[in-house]
This record gives sequence, C-alpha cells and structure tokens, in this order.
Amino acid sequence: MPRLKAISLYTLAVLFIGAGVLHFVKPEVYMRIMPPYLPWHRGLVLLSGAAEVLLGLLLLPRFTRRWAAWGLIGLLVAVFPANVYMAQSSGTSLGVASWLAWARLPLQALLIWWVWGHARRQK
Repeated sequence: MPRLKAISLYTLAVLFIGAGVLHFVKPEVYMRIMPPYLPWHRGLVLLSGAAEVLLGLLLLPRFTRRWAAWGLIGLLVAVFPANVYMAQSSGTSLGVASWLAWARLPLQALLIWWVWGHARRQK
C-alpha cells in the first residue's frame, strides 16, 4: 500500500475509533444533538459509538476494509439527521457557534468521500 494511502487509512481509522470511544466517555454530549423524534437516545448514542469503534477497527485489515468502509458510509448517512438537527437548533444545545454547526454538514460529505476512497477495491 502506498505510504499516503496508508496514512489516510490509519488517520481515518483513528478518527472513527476515537469518536466512537467519546460516545461512551461523554454520551450526554451526543444525546443533546439527537432529534426529539428519535426514540431511545442513550441507546442510539451507544450503538453508534460501538459501530464507529468496530468499523474503524475493521478498516485496518485488508479483507474487512471494503465492508467496514461501506458500513461507515451507511453510519455517516444515518447520523446526518442529528447534525441537521444541531444546525437547525443553531448549535445551542452544545454551545457551538451557529456557523460551526452549519459548517459541519458538508463535513459529512467530505468524510463519506474519504471513506469511499477506501471502499473501492484494492489492486
């Protein structure tokens, strides 16, 4: 694997593993941005955190990388409503500046593109 691709892969894995761990360390932060129409806020926060950790780890072995990447893309799409809710709430639930809450939305697309780059078949 070329060096830059390896750096990208490990950075992505650490990013998702770290974010997933934070779901367990500070679940209240994530529960505040959950849209009210979703049930079982704590359970969904812990479930999404576990998925981020597991899928981040599964990015590393070559034989699970493709499945993990597609799983992460699905997860990023699934959590998008929470990011929209946070932006519509002007980020006030987290004490985040409104512009930062809105800037986070295109970040999801960037993360999907980054993960997708690792979902494609390796030669």
